[in-house]
Amino acid sequence: MHAPDSKTGLSAPLAGCRVLERSRTVAAAYAGRLLAAMGAEVVMLEPPGGSPLREAPPLLADTGESALFVYLAAGKRSLVCDPASAAGRAILDRELDLADILIEDTPVADRAAQGFDAGTLGARFPQLVHVSVLPFGATGSKAAWNGEEVNLLHAGGEGYLLPNGLSNEMFPERAPLKIYGHFAGYQGGVSAALCALSAWWAVPQCGGQYVDVSVQDAALSVGAFALQRLGDGSLEHRTMRRFRYGGVFKVRDGYIELLTLEDRQWSGLVELLGRPAWADDAGLQDPLERSRRGDEINAHVREWMARHDADDIVRRAQELGVPVAKYRSPAEVARGEHERARGLFSPVKLESGTMAEVLLAPFQFHCSPLARAGRVPPLNEMARESNQ
Repeated sequence: MHAPDSKTGLSAPLAGCRVLERSRTVAAAYAGRLLAAMGAEVVMLEPPGGSPLREAPPLLADTGESALFVYLAAGKRSLVCDPASAAGRAILDRELDLADILIEDTPVADRAAQGFDAGTLGARFPQLVHVSVLPFGATGSKAAWNGEEVNLLHAGGEGYLLPNGLSNEMFPERAPLKIYGHFAGYQGGVSAALCALSAWWAVPQCGGQYVDVSVQDAALSVGAFALQRLGDGSLEHRTMRRFRYGGVFKVRDGYIELLTLEDRQWSGLVELLGRPAWADDAGLQDPLERSRRGDEINAHVREWMARHDADDIVRRAQELGVPVAKYRSPAEVARGEHERARGLFSPVKLESGTMAEVLLAPFQFHCSPLARAGRVPPLNEMARESNQ
């Protein structure tokens, strides 16, 4: 069990939960990271030589360590386990006997040989929650397919819709884009973590379960509105996918995004713009007419936005109830007053001994503290500890 937080006296939400994670991909590793943030003890089963994520870019300039791995591994433990060997299989069996949840992304063709066959594990460990996280799931015609981030982003439909809005207007000749980083992988990790928790909470009633998570499915769910419109007979495309008015605007010192869906927000926008004469047009009191005249409205808004600074726009818009946000650089986010006040970042000790800060989690709990990130585990630290 995890000790209670020294300041609050409360235990972390998943205190006492033990998770085995065998990950090659961001999706499986991020699922483990989310559970670790909630206080679960997460043991990474790494191959000899370490997880390939330890070498994944981007690399920290000062130490050469993987920034991606630092984030994904913070707060976890490390144990080398080669299930293809007899010694490795013994380690795997021992750890499975202690685990509540197993998260893994072993290719389907390798599972039986490496001891991750779902049927066998379910029979031997009937209380175990076994979560498979693969690009296209572990069943069906695409189960054996590999998929990198760019494949999954487009297989999930989001790539078809990018670039859109202002980006498409500025760069109409550009091909469909990949969102920076690991957008689809993180979506798959969120889905896997939620599935793991749902199955684990049901163990007292129905025992362990096997859960098959597809990263493509998780990425596809992001485009729920586009799917809904497809069902209505409307096929969205990046050249058409934008708000009728609003969206991204260039301001004097950067970019902001504006969204007005309700009449009260429209009224606030008019106030924000200084009640210009063009907004007195009686036809613009009708939401449908505003939608039809979106290009006209955006031309006026764009001209006004270009003459003002982002922080001034956001401050005044918030006072008026207008949904506006500034596009900020990573450095601005890391030192932001709001983020600091909410304690969104946690110090973590890297393998090199360097201290850094990582996002603790994309959520908080009102009464239960989240586990501090702690440190990045050295490879096979658990084996070395047991030999001391």
